[in-house]
Amino acid sequence: MERITAPDGVQICVQLEGAGDQPPVLVLPGGPCRDPAYLVGLAGLAAVRPLAVLHPRGTPATGGLSRGWWNDAADAIAVADALGLPGFDILAHSAGTRLALAAAAQFPGRVRSMALVTPAAAWLTGTVHDGPDLADRRSEPLVDAALTSMSGVQPGTEDDFQHALKVEAPAGYARWAAPERQHSGVGTMTLAAASAWFNRIPGDAAARILASPQPPTLVVGGQEDILSGVGPVRAYANALGAELAFLPDCGHYPWIEQPEAFVRIMEGWLRIPAAG
Repeated sequence: MERITAPDGVQICVQLEGAGDQPPVLVLPGGPCRDPAYLVGLAGLAAVRPLAVLHPRGTPATGGLSRGWWNDAADAIAVADALGLPGFDILAHSAGTRLALAAAAQFPGRVRSMALVTPAAAWLTGTVHDGPDLADRRSEPLVDAALTSMSGVQPGTEDDFQHALKVEAPAGYARWAAPERQHSGVGTMTLAAASAWFNRIPGDAAARILASPQPPTLVVGGQEDILSGVGPVRAYANALGAELAFLPDCGHYPWIEQPEAFVRIMEGWLRIPAAG
């Protein structure tokens, strides 16, 4: 673990994984502001290319609270500068994809490429979220309960937030077996941190992102991802001019649900930017 000083003096933690002389990929976790422990090594991708895993503001190692994902994009640049990366590649998951897009839009030329995994997608294009349609195919009481919780009144206390996370966890996976149940409890997040992630976002953030030059981008979706949906992810990739790969029998966490297929897709992307 390394600590990198952001321009405002906050010590940002970055976890370096893997070895070799290739430049590391900057990994931006989701949640938002979930402890990156839930990435559990991303199915061993550090054996293909070194990884620099950002612990965003609001996570236990860095602490504090986010300034909003739009403003926190500057932290990604600070980390890249400290690692000596004038241009760098980003692998982002879920809510972390907002941070990736913000960095690419605000700091043109710095982000060489992006892999955006099961992105939070509907907000960017306004596409109707089709997660409930995917949930209807499951016909599982726990999934029904998860969907009811997600569509109901949002929790206002930390206890309610933690309870909602547990109730909603089955919606994150294509199946709810022992490995998925175990993984769902890895990596903490808090209501205060998750709420701060959405503060002070410009009203035209989506428009500014879509109007900015896009680096080569790969979008990876799960065909059974109730959280991100399928239609919104397809529209998102199209709007970004990105390559799109959907994994069958997969929800929101491909490295847990379909690790071999996930690694196959990511290996090609990881090696191409490294080769220049």
